[in-house]
Amino acid sequence: MFFWDQHKTITNYYEKMTKAVCEKYELTQMEYDLLMFIYNNPKHNTAADIVKIRKSTKSHVSTSLKDLESKGLIKRIQSVDNKKHIEIILEDEATPVIEAGKRAQKQFAENVLGGLTKEEKQLCMKVFTKICENADRLLKEDK
Repeated sequence: MFFWDQHKTITNYYEKMTKAVCEKYELTQMEYDLLMFIYNNPKHNTAADIVKIRKSTKSHVSTSLKDLESKGLIKRIQSVDNKKHIEIILEDEATPVIEAGKRAQKQFAENVLGGLTKEEKQLCMKVFTKICENADRLLKEDK
């Protein structure tokens, strides 16, 4: 299956593009990815949201969030109404990381989508969204 064999190439290139940010701010790739996820998805700001949407393991997310909190990049706020609901908020100290991450993400997108027309980019996103929806539906059916 060509797509399956090749998808890792995109991930590897993304990690290469973000490596300088990770090194500069002494972050693991997972910590960086979580910061950028929280920034890019402010309505999905709980550990449960991250696990569900990113398909990450609870233990990896939990460990990385603890490390980000100890580095002063995030804080966790417990809901007064529901002690199990803990929101993750980006601290001001995360701003330089986020700005560098946004530049890296923009450059990554420009590079991997280089040579595609606007219509081809839209079609690519549409097809990829359908593939992901199919996979998600099939995973849910197996439960």
